[in-house]
Amino acid sequence: MVDTILPVDLKGAIVRKGTKNIVGPLDLSFGATGCSILIGPNGAGKTTFLRLLHGLERPNSGTVKWAAKKSEIYNRQSFVFQSPVVLRRSGIENIAYPLFVRGVAKRAARAEATKWIDRIGLSDVGHYDAHVLSGGEKQKLAMARALITKPEVLFLDEPTANLDGASTLDVERLILSAREAGTRIIMATHDFGQAKRLADEILFMYRGKIHERAATDDFFGDPQTEEAQKFIRGDILL
Repeated sequence: MVDTILPVDLKGAIVRKGTKNIVGPLDLSFGATGCSILIGPNGAGKTTFLRLLHGLERPNSGTVKWAAKKSEIYNRQSFVFQSPVVLRRSGIENIAYPLFVRGVAKRAARAEATKWIDRIGLSDVGHYDAHVLSGGEKQKLAMARALITKPEVLFLDEPTANLDGASTLDVERLILSAREAGTRIIMATHDFGQAKRLADEILFMYRGKIHERAATDDFFGDPQTEEAQKFIRGDILL
């Protein structure tokens, strides 16, 4: 096993739907540390970009190249979607599931999941069917399930878009903790405040392309492109 699956390099990467480029062409790289946050208007291609990096989308042209074989890449990254995906089983079993599929003994996997259910503050409902939990509780389950494998890279697609303030802060604490533990974060959000709290760098995406990439303070303090300036002001981008 290689020491790292990073960096990941995109060269001329394009995702098309029909004859239309949804994303790309993209030429950029993500290194081994930090938190990169994608912002941009609805329809800019942020979700497709994250799916492309994660491997759920394949480029129609160009390449997405990691510093490892495919089998290692998939085992060492996780993805949390905007709408939490939960399995028809208890909260603890949901969190333990990635360990089950990796061949960890069930007793050990459940013991580790129990630690996580306590960590996210859901020990009282850990044995409930996950489908009866609130949206915030389901998203915290999804975060714990993504993090239990100690992924090298964590992709997050608007993970707090539908949550209240308290649940948002809980999820942000998990993100910061993962980053401090060495997990590379690549995330999309519409929340400028959240981007300022979490990001080391901002990637501004518009019409499927990265129009600007800069350190967080630099981007929000002095955006270099007209499109980014308009977006930050709240103007409508056509």
